[in-house]
Parts: sequence; structure tokens; C-alpha cells
Amino acid sequence: MASKRLLKHIAIRGITLYLTVVVAVYLTIIIANMGGKVDEFVLADLYTSIHERVNRDPQYRALSGAERDRIVRELFELEVKRLGYDRPFIERSFIYLRDALTLDLGRALFMYSDSGSRLVRNIILERLPNTILLFTTVTMVNFFLHLFLGLYLSRHHGSLLDRLVVSLSPTSTVPGWFYGIFFILIFYTWLHLLPPGGMVDVPPPPDPFSYALSVLKHMILPMLSWIVASFFLGVYGMRTFFLIFSTEDYVEAAKAKGLPPRLIETRYILRPSLPPILTSFALSLIGSWGGAIITERVFQWPGLGMVTWQAIMYFDTPVLVGITVIYAYLLAATVFILDIVYAFVDPRIKAGISG
Repeated sequence: MASKRLLKHIAIRGITLYLTVVVAVYLTIIIANMGGKVDEFVLADLYTSIHERVNRDPQYRALSGAERDRIVRELFELEVKRLGYDRPFIERSFIYLRDALTLDLGRALFMYSDSGSRLVRNIILERLPNTILLFTTVTMVNFFLHLFLGLYLSRHHGSLLDRLVVSLSPTSTVPGWFYGIFFILIFYTWLHLLPPGGMVDVPPPPDPFSYALSVLKHMILPMLSWIVASFFLGVYGMRTFFLIFSTEDYVEAAKAKGLPPRLIETRYILRPSLPPILTSFALSLIGSWGGAIITERVFQWPGLGMVTWQAIMYFDTPVLVGITVIYAYLLAATVFILDIVYAFVDPRIKAGISG
């Protein structure tokens, strides 16, 4: 009976998450296309490009202006029909939704990948590894740094270091890119120690080891900006989180029994707090795959954040929708997997399903 209820719980969660993805993707399509307003920009750009192509073509130069205009209109109408813009936007929006949900991301309107492809899939996949390299790395560093320092401060509650971290936690309201600008001024402009941006030296080093060192050198400043920006608030949050768990009745009972502090910490504080810690880590990790638009602009890092910024500037809706779809699927899959894990490891959830 319990297994049937567990399967029912998992199925309901899966359906709910998928419907959430559908709604999120459709809203993205509507917003990214400005309710169909972007069609005017696309069609105007299409007409201009056809007009210029016809006027530059030698075979049409002998024709009169009226004849060339007729040819431009005919070619324009054929292209509009081929692209499906002869149908109402509301009808096309559901076609876009179907394609997006099946990961048929199509072609970009204006953008190209680094290899020269206009396929949205290639534009995203060629930049995704760069984003993972930088932001997933710094997310993992931040997580474990906050975790262990927060645990340390919870053991030394009220110490000078603890009071210092609490006092400086408001500095984390300043975004990472703001610190990044100062780090560029200090380490590049004044000290000439680190590069101000980019991913690798120009020209790139020929051997793999030197190339890797060059990439690592370019990662230092953007990583440092994110680490500094979230350090005090992240440590303070973890410290407070562990302090809350350390005041539970079962922890006090364990202390009264005379159990060693290390055992109390691992068994009675860390183990019960594992589900929210795991959730925070997983969601932060998936969130890092989206990159950071302003930080990537400041450091000229060629990741998904830069792609998102370019897509917004160019009104390239297929790229925006493609990024949203991939991120939505990743987020939904992460939440779904976490739900399954919690159903097995968290006694409270297991009891709720079995009850």
C-alpha cells in the first residue's frame, strides 16, 4: 500500500512540474514576442534584406524601379509564407510551444553560434560549457565555504569572528559585478597582475597545459567577485541555520546524555538538516547554469549570460525561448529528483505519504 501511495505521489509531482514547465514556457513565448509585436520588427528586417538583395543582384539592374519593387513584394510574400508569418500570432504561439517542449528549438532570427551556426541548440550548447566552468565552480566553492564556516561559527557562537561576520553580512547586498569593477581597477589597472576580462589570452596558448593556466587566470577575478559578494551573508545564513537546529529538544537530550560534541554535530544537527542543505545546493547548482548577464558583460566572459544579453538586444526570441526551455526542464528535473530522494530519506515525508 505504501509503495502505491509513493508511486502516486511521484506521478502527481511529475505531472504538476510538467504543467508548470508548460505554463512557464508559454508565458516566455508571449513575453519574448511582446504579444506578437516583435513580428513587426522581424518582417521589417526581412523586407529590408530582400530589398537590398534584389537591388544588388545584377540580373535585376536592367529592370525599372516598379518591376524591382514587384519582385521584392513577391519574394517577401513567399518568405513570409515559408516562415509561417501569414498565420495569426496566437496560432503560431502554440506551434512554438509544441516545438519548444519537444526541444525543437529551431533557428535564431539574427544570432550565430561561435562556429557560424544559426541553430538555437548550437548557440546554447557552445556557450553552456563556459558558463558551467565559471559559475558552477564558484557556486560549489561558495556552498562548501559557507557550509563549513557556518558550522564553525555555530560552534563558536558569540565569538569575535562570529560578531564580525554578523556585522558585515549587509555588505552582501552589493552585487558581484559591482565588486568585479573594483577588482578590475585594483588587479588590472593598478597592479597589472590579472587580465580584466575574456576567457583566455589572445592569441591562445598552443599547448593544453598553458591554455588551462590561461583560462584559470581569467577566472580569478569573476570568481573572486562572486565569492566576496555572497561570503558574509552566506556564512551568516548557514551559521543561523545550524544554530536553530542545535536548539532542538533532541539535541539538548543528546547533550544531557553526555554524547561527544562531534557526534552530536554529525548525527543530531547535520543529518536532520541534510534535506534543506541538499535542496539549496541542487537549486544553486542548476541556477548557476544560467550564467550571470551583468557579470559576464563586465568580464566579457563568453557564457550563456552573454548569449541572453545579445538575444534581448536583438529581439531574438527563439534564443530566449530556447534558454528558458532548457533551464525550465533542468529545474523541473532537479525538483522532481529531490522529491523522490526526500520520499526515501526524510522520515517526515515518508510518514506523510504512508499515512
